[in-house]
Amino acid sequence: MRNEYPRPQFVRKNWQDLNGTWRFAFDDQDRGNQEKWFNHPEKFDQKIEVPFAYQTKLSGIDRQEVHDIVWYQREFDWQHEAGTRCLLHFGAVDYQADVYVNGQLAGKHVGGHTSFTMDITDLVQASGNVLSVRAQDYHDDEEIPRGKQYWHPESAAIWYTNTTGIWQSVWLEPVGKNYLHNVKFTPDLDTDSVAIEFQLNQAVENQYIRYFISFKGELLVEDSLKVTSAIMSRTVPITAGKIDRGNFHNDGWTWTPANPNLFDVEMILVDQQEGVLDQVTSYFGMRKIHTEKGMVFLNNRPFYQKLVLDQGYWPDGLLTAPTDEDFIKDIQLSKEMGFNGCRKHQKVEDPRFLYWADQLGYLVWGECASSPIYTPKAAAALTAEWFEIIERDYNHPSIVTWVPLNESWGVPNIHNNSQQQNFSQGIYHMLHALDGSRLVISNDGWEMTETDICAIHNYSHGAADETKKYQHFKDTLATVGGLIDMPPGKWGIFAEGYEYQGQPILLTEFGGIGYKVGDQAGWGYTTAENDQQYLDDYARIMAAIYDSKALWGYCYTQLTDVEQEINGLLAYDRSAKVDLAKIKEINDQYYPERIDISHQW
Repeated sequence: MRNEYPRPQFVRKNWQDLNGTWRFAFDDQDRGNQEKWFNHPEKFDQKIEVPFAYQTKLSGIDRQEVHDIVWYQREFDWQHEAGTRCLLHFGAVDYQADVYVNGQLAGKHVGGHTSFTMDITDLVQASGNVLSVRAQDYHDDEEIPRGKQYWHPESAAIWYTNTTGIWQSVWLEPVGKNYLHNVKFTPDLDTDSVAIEFQLNQAVENQYIRYFISFKGELLVEDSLKVTSAIMSRTVPITAGKIDRGNFHNDGWTWTPANPNLFDVEMILVDQQEGVLDQVTSYFGMRKIHTEKGMVFLNNRPFYQKLVLDQGYWPDGLLTAPTDEDFIKDIQLSKEMGFNGCRKHQKVEDPRFLYWADQLGYLVWGECASSPIYTPKAAAALTAEWFEIIERDYNHPSIVTWVPLNESWGVPNIHNNSQQQNFSQGIYHMLHALDGSRLVISNDGWEMTETDICAIHNYSHGAADETKKYQHFKDTLATVGGLIDMPPGKWGIFAEGYEYQGQPILLTEFGGIGYKVGDQAGWGYTTAENDQQYLDDYARIMAAIYDSKALWGYCYTQLTDVEQEINGLLAYDRSAKVDLAKIKEINDQYYPERIDISHQW
């Protein structure tokens, strides 16, 4: 059961976990007739373990047939002082959620990958409250962001089993009439300061925000702001002019994968007469990411990214990790193999994973599920999810790049369709407008428009005996000209009307060696029959990457097997296919001085 606090970037001590056993039902007949459910508990003919979708083993149901509408129900008590407000939080519900408390509509949310909150104070009573959730997720709707969830009944190729309904934690929080709504931290490494934006649910006179910033137990900042509006801001110096706190000589107090330094923050909302109204803890990291001279810089130093593609699926939980420790395990195994980060592929990951990436020092490229087709409705649905992604995940120092589009999914005619090109441009600039602290890739893989990184996919390395194919693969990667002018297929690296502008070039999908475990069936881009073949093929592919004088990083496909894909470095259950130390030995063969940043071709 998932019972850890679900939102580690904004923590209150007092909360009520609603995960666990709920009543559950498929709604294949009464579509649109919600009233029939509230007073008929006999309709809830099953039980389910939240937050696991009914398609998973851990849900207790483990059925994969299609049911586009499902219902959840449970009771809860709410015994708090008069005047206490009740906030109901959902980590994620795929795709549309209608929430009812004691038979009354509390609210609706559309979007399957982001968190939402409802104030249900006026609907709750001291005991015996009935919480009902109707989740609607039409499996064949190609206008909604689906990612790797297949729009046909059974998984196949690169698409997997669907997730329907609640798949992240549900919880309650008591707050006062006035409370802290959110906080945003924007570190500025160049001025050794952090900008803090405090957001309140409302502004009230005679109230103050007190906040404390600590580093490894040492109190650095103690300050107080008088509340004059619902959004208050302050810029705070961090290093106090001490050279060793910056990264002039070493990492100092900055956040890096090698030294994931974090600053702890405590925030208290105080009323002069009523005392403490709200108390929240959070954290931030002093981290800067930018590009310059064809390179990616982390904290103003050139940084070569060694990423692994991570689908974020588990055999017993699909999109939902079985335990919090599973997030830790994935990160530790990746680092054990010599990777310094991941690209979370076609999934907005649970905040608990991002918390552990912050804590353990692990770069993350954040990506949202794509829709299969382009329509104005599909474009609006994807855009809406990105507003909520930025709002939820802005403070995580581990996230260094946003990836709004992948391989022209959802924009299939972007190569020469101006409307779809405008959408790519629009979402690229929108993300920069919402978040100026990270890089944005316009269309990872090919057919890019304006982009901060030239992100290229190439699986054409060939089998071990296909020497000419491998040599072509190696030659293509060797120079900027080869990468830009010789794409792996019919697509251009840039969409028509756009061209390479000297951005850092990363190979962000490649490899995918298939190696089955036991009697497992499936596929990979090439195959290996034993451990030595697998390691030889991996070394062969990586040699082409490291011989390139143009690449400034990579993202290998992929971390684990997923269903019919057996091209992971790890099996689906996270067991090692080969000696991980030997993978690390190959990954560690890169030397920064081998990179030619002159970009002459």
